Amino acid sequence: MRGQGEARATGPPPLVDFKLMLTRLLAPVLSLLLALPAAAAPSAPDDEMGRFLTEKLAEKGLLERIGQAGLSVRDRTSELVVNAMGFLGVPYRRGGDSAETGFDCSGFVRAIYEQTVGLVLPRKADDQAAATQVIDRQDLKPGDLVFFNTMRRAFSHVGIYVGEGKFIHSPKPGEQVRVEDMSGNYWRRRFDGARRVISGNTAAPTAAAEAARDRR
Repeated sequence: MRGQGEARATGPPPLVDFKLMLTRLLAPVLSLLLALPAAAAPSAPDDEMGRFLTEKLAEKGLLERIGQAGLSVRDRTSELVVNAMGFLGVPYRRGGDSAETGFDCSGFVRAIYEQTVGLVLPRKADDQAAATQVIDRQDLKPGDLVFFNTMRRAFSHVGIYVGEGKFIHSPKPGEQVRVEDMSGNYWRRRFDGARRVISGNTAAPTAAAEAARDRR
C-alpha cells in the first residue's frame, strides 16, 4: 500500500509483453491457483480457493484459451482478472509499479488497468477512489476496485475484486500479490467502499497500450 511518505513512482508502469503474460498464466499461475498459502484466504481452505478460481476461469472458457497466442477476450472484466492472476507471487515493494520491481497496492491496480485496457489511473489509492465511480458493495463485479482503511485513513489500500467476495492485491512489505476473502475479520472491519472504473472518468488509453492490444 502507498502511504503519505512513500516515494513517488517515475512515469507509468512499463507494458508487459503479451507472450510473457501467457507464459506467466500458462504454468505458474495455474499451479499457484491450486496451491495458494493458507494466509491468502484465512476463511477458506486451500483446495476451496483453488477450485473457486479454477472454476471461474473455466466458466469463461479462459483455461482453454490461455495457451493461444492470439488470445482475444471480449469480456474485459474477465481479462482484467486473468491478467491480475498472472502476477500472483510478485513481491510487495513500496512505490513499485511493475513485476520487475514489485508492486505496492495502488501500483498493482494501476499496472493491471493500463496493461489490460489502456487506462491510466491515478498513482495513489485515495486518488484512484476519487477518480472512479462509487458503487454499492452488493453491485461488485469482477474487475471493480475495493478499498480498505488499513492506515487509519480512508482509502489507504486498494485491490481488484475477482468475484464471490474475494479480491487480489499486493498486501504489505514482506508479502506477495495474493487473493483474499473480503469476509475475513480483518478485511470486513476495514472495508472502505467499492468503485467501478468508467473510461470516461479516467485518462484516455495510452498509445503504447493500444499498440500492445493491436499486436494480440
